[in-house]
Amino acid sequence: MIENKTILEKVVVAGLQLVGEDKRQFDEDMQEMVMLCQTAGAEVVSTIIQKKDRPMPSTFLGEGKLKEIRTLMRGEGVKTLVVDAQLSPGQVRNIENTIKGKVLDRGQLILDIFALHAKTVEAKVQVELAQMRTLYPRLTHAWTHFSQQVGGIGTRGPGETQLEVDRRLVQKRITDLKARLKKIEKNRKIQSKRRDTIFRASLVGYTNVGKSSLLNALSGSEILVENKLFATLDTSTRRTYIPGVGNIVISDTVGFLRKLPHHLVASFRSTLSVVSEAQMLIVVLDASSEFFDQQLATVNSVLHDLGADDTRRLLVFNKIDLVDDPFVKKQLRLAYPDAIFISAHNKEDISLLKGHIAETVIEYEKEKRVENIIMERTKDLMQGSPHHDPKWKIQA
Repeated sequence: MIENKTILEKVVVAGLQLVGEDKRQFDEDMQEMVMLCQTAGAEVVSTIIQKKDRPMPSTFLGEGKLKEIRTLMRGEGVKTLVVDAQLSPGQVRNIENTIKGKVLDRGQLILDIFALHAKTVEAKVQVELAQMRTLYPRLTHAWTHFSQQVGGIGTRGPGETQLEVDRRLVQKRITDLKARLKKIEKNRKIQSKRRDTIFRASLVGYTNVGKSSLLNALSGSEILVENKLFATLDTSTRRTYIPGVGNIVISDTVGFLRKLPHHLVASFRSTLSVVSEAQMLIVVLDASSEFFDQQLATVNSVLHDLGADDTRRLLVFNKIDLVDDPFVKKQLRLAYPDAIFISAHNKEDISLLKGHIAETVIEYEKEKRVENIIMERTKDLMQGSPHHDPKWKIQA
């Protein structure tokens, strides 16, 4: 019996380390790129690093380094180069001309993973919208051969070049996709209003920190859990029973990432709207990661962009069971005294987390009751109601 094996696309990953850049952070970014490639279904043959003062305007990497990469790719039978950067359309074209192969930048790679993991209609629409936004600025270079129209009979007169036709089609598609997303978002808001009486929490954090595992542990559900970046793309929402307060709704969102292209964040703002609608954000960090502080900074930056600065937050360090050094554990607890340190696979830790969630829910409901009383009393004063409490009279 012949065993069928999936043939993985071979790629080379390249990065540019600028002078003065934190080497540890750069190494982490490169490791992240390798993991992104693996998540996309590629085999990383080699990782190439160049050190320079600044990127080359036309090719990002230096010409000598690109020729070195071309030789390596030919020798290994590799046809794709993945660059850890957001490249301009011109840079992509120039690099492709030099290496005689395909070039993907960080944004295109992430978008490919998004397309791979999109399951719901909303996620698929968002992925296509991001793809169209990525494609549009690249059309100019994709159709340069139409700039010199062939003359002769049948070619004279007004008309559109293929570039102009494609631009118009892409713009129309972007408009249509935006309209579909608005409709989906409107439906979500209607559904959200129906759940207004239920407390809503949202799990947020860097990708691959164990948010899906936490949601499974809290709700008893079975959401896909894999050791991959962006293993889940669609927002998962589960009703969860919290002792002392009853049922609440908890949502798991797509993971955040450093250097995430702006148009991707814009395209997925609809999915991330559950963050701005939540009464509580459970910020999940990987306690075993050396760069959890940079991950926290990334999360805070995205939450700021989403207008969620004032939402209650509970900081949770997951995967504490993977931290073997007791000194490191002590340092973490001292640095983050208000945080909770758990393992999603430990039932006692999950009970502890539910207890902290209950405290937040009780505090929220108490504040809400006070707000409602103040609003009612203020309404009585504004309407001049004779039934309002005399002690609330405004003294002249």
